Amino acid sequence: MATKIYGISNCDTIKKARKWMEQRDIIYDFHDYKKAGVDGKMLKEWISQLGWEALLNKRGTTFKKLPAANRENIDESKAIMLMMEYPSMIKRPILETEMGLLVGFKSSEYEAALVN
Repeated sequence: MATKIYGISNCDTIKKARKWMEQRDIIYDFHDYKKAGVDGKMLKEWISQLGWEALLNKRGTTFKKLPAANRENIDESKAIMLMMEYPSMIKRPILETEMGLLVGFKSSEYEAALVN
């Protein structure tokens, strides 16, 4: 399994994560889910492993700009719908490795998962 990083190319956290990986010559594939979209099956798999709460970014401007009705009473089904419609609501980066998934960028976690 190749290491894959999911996110949005202009996101500062994505830029930090990619720079960290490139400085260590770690080969990875990048999937920009704002440009290439989000696969519903993949999103559901992530949710089964991490829970929708770990993936839905409620702090971002996209979420904050939603009508109040869309921000209230969120359950898994509604979270999936929102993340499919607005991929920028998915926390980033999502790092997919042989050891599993990581959400966000913490160099110590990346070190443990990617550097042997």
